[in-house]
Amino acid sequence: MFQDFSVQSRPELGPPRLSALRGAIKAAGLDGFIVPRADAHQGEYVAPCDARLGWLTGFTGSAGFCIALPEIAGVFVDGRYRVQVRAEVDPGAFTPVNWPETKPADWLRTQAQPGARIGFDPWLHTKSEIAKIREGLDGSGIALVESANLIDRVWEDRPAPPAAPARIHPPEFAGESAEEKRARLAEDLRKQGAAAAVLTLPDSICWLLNIRGSDLPRNPILQAFAVLFEDASVKLFAAEAKFDATLRAHLGSEVSILPPEGFGAALEAIEGPVLVDPDSAPLAVSLRLADHDTKVLEARDPCILPKARKNPAEIAGMEAAHLRDASAMVEFLSWLDAEAPKGRLSEIDVVTALEGFRRETNALLDISFDTICGAGPDGAIVHYRVNEATNRPVKPGELLLVDSGGQYVDGTTDITRTVAVGDVPDEARRPFTRVLQGMIAISRARFPRGLAGRDLDALARAPLWAEGWDYDHGTGHGVGAALCVHEGPARISRISEIALEPGMILSNEPGYYREGAFGIRIENLILTQAAETKGDGRDQLAFATLTWVPIDRRLIDPDLLGPDERDWLDAYHAEVLRRVAPLVGEGAKRWLETACAPI
Repeated sequence: MFQDFSVQSRPELGPPRLSALRGAIKAAGLDGFIVPRADAHQGEYVAPCDARLGWLTGFTGSAGFCIALPEIAGVFVDGRYRVQVRAEVDPGAFTPVNWPETKPADWLRTQAQPGARIGFDPWLHTKSEIAKIREGLDGSGIALVESANLIDRVWEDRPAPPAAPARIHPPEFAGESAEEKRARLAEDLRKQGAAAAVLTLPDSICWLLNIRGSDLPRNPILQAFAVLFEDASVKLFAAEAKFDATLRAHLGSEVSILPPEGFGAALEAIEGPVLVDPDSAPLAVSLRLADHDTKVLEARDPCILPKARKNPAEIAGMEAAHLRDASAMVEFLSWLDAEAPKGRLSEIDVVTALEGFRRETNALLDISFDTICGAGPDGAIVHYRVNEATNRPVKPGELLLVDSGGQYVDGTTDITRTVAVGDVPDEARRPFTRVLQGMIAISRARFPRGLAGRDLDALARAPLWAEGWDYDHGTGHGVGAALCVHEGPARISRISEIALEPGMILSNEPGYYREGAFGIRIENLILTQAAETKGDGRDQLAFATLTWVPIDRRLIDPDLLGPDERDWLDAYHAEVLRRVAPLVGEGAKRWLETACAPI
């Protein structure tokens, strides 16, 4: 589990740790140091030993970084975390910075002294990331300098690395053997003239080898590095104790398990051009190869797109997982609708109950991320995580936003529902309906093959824009099949240039957040697939829905919906009832029949 960096601990988190870091910065002959949220694998979640940003600042969000200078320490966060960061960091020690509106290079130009040397650990930053900052600093006299990790020098009680065992991902859910995957990708390497490819993303490695792990909470991954060679062999750098005899037999003789500390030397030993992803691999990889004059071919991680294009077995597993998860969600919502209006529940009570309903399926491996449960104003904190210090009563007359998911052996789920607790706040109906219209627009979209998420993002926002509203996060992210709930490279976002392809699974989650009052988000997962031929026969794609859970009809203003939107909603609820009613108890079934009635 993550360490608790709650607001209760704020006095301890601020000046002493920051002062220790500043002492290390000075001792290293530097004028500043960058502390990212990321670890060497660039994942959203980090192990306790890699939670450097949280240890230093108290900020617990999944994205951001700190730049510590002698007189100021900026904590850079995006729109999801601007309320949260103010609650978690010591304002006397840390200054929140709106990012990406304020770029780190621009901030350094105004805050750092001319000629300043800003240190960074090249194992925690990608080549692309550092190149962008250096480009922004060009001509300023401010330099980025590779450095040992200065947080590690002052973090005296830093936890040990994770040591959980790995496991086989069943072939019936993988849909393709690891041998077939390795051979297919090795052939691609040969076509590109590469002798090897460096793999640093744990979910890529797990997908390639049909294995899973439990090194991190919520994500069934093994933390490792790997090198895939043109002959389809693999060198896997991970703690050997994580692999039992059965797993070693599964991997076979073509996969060598080696100690993690041997990764750097192995890079130096590669003969021939090496494929490295500048957007995901640590800069240290490219530096190590360059030191030995190894030719680097910069290209996307070769596992990324094949992993994103789910095969039929993976799709079937995801469909089964979502139906199972829907039954748990319906049991939960039925319970919540009866208990919440009594005014006796807290946010933690809701989180605990929801996980309990998922565990009653007898199939839950873990939740897929820490449940977001925001009552009233807490719902306006986009990635709010309740703890004992922030736990709030669930009050009648307010909205409750619950964003949650499950990890199952056959699939990964992610769903958000915003519900009324008792009487519906009148001021919430219009924004709720506008959010719903955006979600329906994405669900119904047909679009030419080759379009990217950025080409669709506006469909979800248009109903909100008409009111002068918007939300400060993407509309959707990729989702792994029994892997990470946030998976690249495809997403529905203003900045996504990755073409959507059949088999890609995405979230569809527009929202609206009124600080100090409530938050609204509605989220289903959707599968990209070929669209039925119509019109002049153009090649088009469309989305199929994977999530089957009612949307709170009490919060909808029917007068705002158009005929097509009404038809979609009624058809969706009819399908929810058909699919889920046979899977739940009699009480939940009666609730479901009411919840799925036509609008």
